[in-house]
Order: sequence, then structure tokens, then C-alpha cells
Amino acid sequence: MSPLDTGEPDGRWHYRRSLASRVTMLTTIAVGVTVAFLACGVYVTVRMQLQAAVDNQLVERAQSAPTALCDTPVPSEYLGAADSWIVCFTDAIAVTDRVPEFDMSGGPELDVINGSAQKSVRTVRSTDGKSEWRVVAVNRGGGQTMLIAQSLDTQESVLRRLGIVMFLFGTAGVIAAGMAGWAVAQGGLRPVRRLTAAVEEIARTEDLRSLPVEGDDEIARLATAFNQMLAALEASRERQRQLVADAGHELRTPLTSLRTNLDLLSQVDSAEGALPPGAREELLNDVRAQIEELTNLIGDLVELARDEPLTHVVEAVDLADMVDQAAARVRRRALTVTFDLQCDPWFVVGESSSLERAVTNLLDNAAKWSPAGGTVTVRLTDGTLTVDDEGPGIAEEDLPHIFDRFYRSQESRAMPGSGLGLAIVRQVADRHAGTVEAGRSESGGARLVLRLPGSPVVPSSSVHVL
Repeated sequence: MSPLDTGEPDGRWHYRRSLASRVTMLTTIAVGVTVAFLACGVYVTVRMQLQAAVDNQLVERAQSAPTALCDTPVPSEYLGAADSWIVCFTDAIAVTDRVPEFDMSGGPELDVINGSAQKSVRTVRSTDGKSEWRVVAVNRGGGQTMLIAQSLDTQESVLRRLGIVMFLFGTAGVIAAGMAGWAVAQGGLRPVRRLTAAVEEIARTEDLRSLPVEGDDEIARLATAFNQMLAALEASRERQRQLVADAGHELRTPLTSLRTNLDLLSQVDSAEGALPPGAREELLNDVRAQIEELTNLIGDLVELARDEPLTHVVEAVDLADMVDQAAARVRRRALTVTFDLQCDPWFVVGESSSLERAVTNLLDNAAKWSPAGGTVTVRLTDGTLTVDDEGPGIAEEDLPHIFDRFYRSQESRAMPGSGLGLAIVRQVADRHAGTVEAGRSESGGARLVLRLPGSPVVPSSSVHVL
């Protein structure tokens, strides 16, 4: 069956196996291939060495054989070579005790007998095809040529035994390597199994306690990375829990007031008498203000709930132009406050809507705290936006918490607002690799400073969709 028939979308059937089995299989294959290469190398080396030894022995015997062999044939077994065939040629006339078991016609031995070659060595097969012979012919001069042929049956028998022994030992080595690989895989993956069980327990119980870290190897680094992820997840869950709790607390007051006013309007309309026009208009204005406050609060909550990196259109934003537009909108809501603007060109690569909201929140905060007839001073220089008001300023005990969600000082609790505006400013600054800080202005009021990285000229690539 082909890999495509296994049901896997990409045919990777081996990924269905466990890691331990894959490690064992790879170890076994690696050892098997190594043993096979070594066995082949040893076999070829031994065969070549045996062949060279036989050739040297035959050449030496042919060169040192007594000349009497060329006069009277002597059986080979008398010379201690029962598996050999010896023949002496004198002027191309053979002197031998038996007929050879192989065919020499057309072989290189004829060239040696004729004197055109000094020596020849080759392997021939017997006429019945059952055995091989190593044939050596040496021209000894004086018209004498000594030819010796030796059967290779003994050599082949030795090589067969060597092959069987190497196969058995190689097989045993591969089996031992597989067992060792399995044992190493089982022992090495034991910490991984413990870590997997702990993670599965966390997924089942949602208990984000840290995992135990043992040693300083890769498994320990993996456990440390899991602990960092769990810490980040716990912090995110805590922020969500705090956001929900704070939102519920902040929404309760305007909702209660709105319900009270609507109930009052309903009771008055159902009664015989009616509210004076001025009182009714004042009550309706109060309802509208509460609805607007709820709308702003919900918008701020939605903005703060976006606890992820930028995923919208990111472009080069003209921060100076954005400050001018935000100041124009805030002027319509704060008619008694004067805005003094001085903005140098500065372009920030970021999300236009988020930056606009942050700048508007800074100006709204300054306008809210400025007295009637006061001046809000706005300066933009080298990416630093400074907003000064002429209000009472920020108390020292409030400075560390001024950018926290839903934080409101004692003086601001009687004023409209949700305590989320400056928290949104800090979030936008963090998303754009900037900073925001609070302090006291020269006039004694509050000073808020927003710093954003950018340049005084428009970047070359100004629009990205993330």
C-alpha cells in the first residue's frame, strides 16, 4: 500500500508512531547500515588478501618448481598440492600427469607459452561449471613455461564461513542496538512524559501552578518555557478578572442613576400632574449625560480589552496634524478653555485610530482639570508631546497610579469620567514602543508627556496591513 493510502493528508505515515519507536527504529537502521558497510568492507578486504596470497604462492611455486617436471610428469600430490594442476611446457609441448579441468584455449597462457608475455594470472571456471581455478603461467626462459592452476574451493569455503559469522554477529549487533535504542528512548523520554502529564492536568483542571523543573537540560528549558507561558496566562487571566470586576463596579453607578431617572419620568408621566418644563428638561439632560457616560465607558472598555498587538492598518501618521484635529474637537466640548498649540512635524508609524484616541484623551483630561478661562499648553517637539494644564495638579500619592485602570483620585470622583482615559494612553504608548509619564507643570498644574518613536519626515514605506 502506498503512503497516500494510509489516510494521512500528506502521506506522512511515520508521524503516527511514537517518538520512542521512531528513535528505536532510526537507531536500529543506523547501526544496521553501519554494520552492513563494515561487513562488506571486511569481506572484500579478506577476499582480496586471500586472492593476493594465492597469487603470490602460485607465482613463487611456478618460478621455483624443479626442471625435472619438464622431463617426466610428476603427480601434483607428490609436490604437496593435491588441489593443484601442474604442467610444464617445453617448446610449447606439455608435460603433465592429467588432463586439466578447464579450457585454456585462447587464454593469456598461450601468450606466455609463445614467449610474447612473461607472466599471466587469471581465474577460470571448470568445464562442468562447479568450481573456479586460479591459473598462473610463468615463462622461465629456455623455452620452458611453468603453468600451475589451483582450485579456489577452499578459499570460497573460508569466505562463506566468514560471511555466515559476520551475518550472525551483525544481526546480533543490530538487535542489541535496537534494544539499547529502545531503553535509551524510554529513559530519555521519561521527563517528557511527566511534563506532558503535567500539562494535560493543567488543561483539564485549569490550575496554572508552575511545573517542577529538574536539571538544566533541554527538558528543563522546555519546562521553564511552559512556566513562563503559564505565568503570562495567569497574568492575562488576572487582568481580565480585574477588568470585569472594575467594569461591573463602574457600570453600576450610571446604570442605577439612569434607571432611577427613567423610573421617575415614568411615574410622573403616569400621575395626574406633570413636571414643570424646566425640571423635565433638566431630568432629560441628566439622562442624556448618563447615556453618553455609559457610551464612553463601554468604548473605553472595548479599547482596553484589545490586549493584543496591532492587527489593523499601520501607516505613517502625521502626529502634528492629529494634535490640531484633536484640539479642535476638544475645544467644542470645553468652550471656556484656551489651547496654546506649537507642534513641529513628526511622523509615527502606527495605528491612526489608537493614536488619535490617546491624544484626544490627553487633551480631554487637561481640559477637564483646567479652570474656566484657563489655558492648556500643548507642545510637540522631536516626538515628545507635552500637555500642561492650569488645574490643581496631581498629588504625589496619586502619581504612581495615575495610568492604572479605573483609578480615580479623591478630587476626581465627583467629576464625570470612568478613570480609563489615561490607561488607554499608556496602552497605546506601549503598543507603539513609546512611553508616557505624569508630573507637575511650571504653573503648578498637571503635565503629561507622551513620547513616540518616529521621524520628522514621512517614512518611505508608510502603509502596512497586519
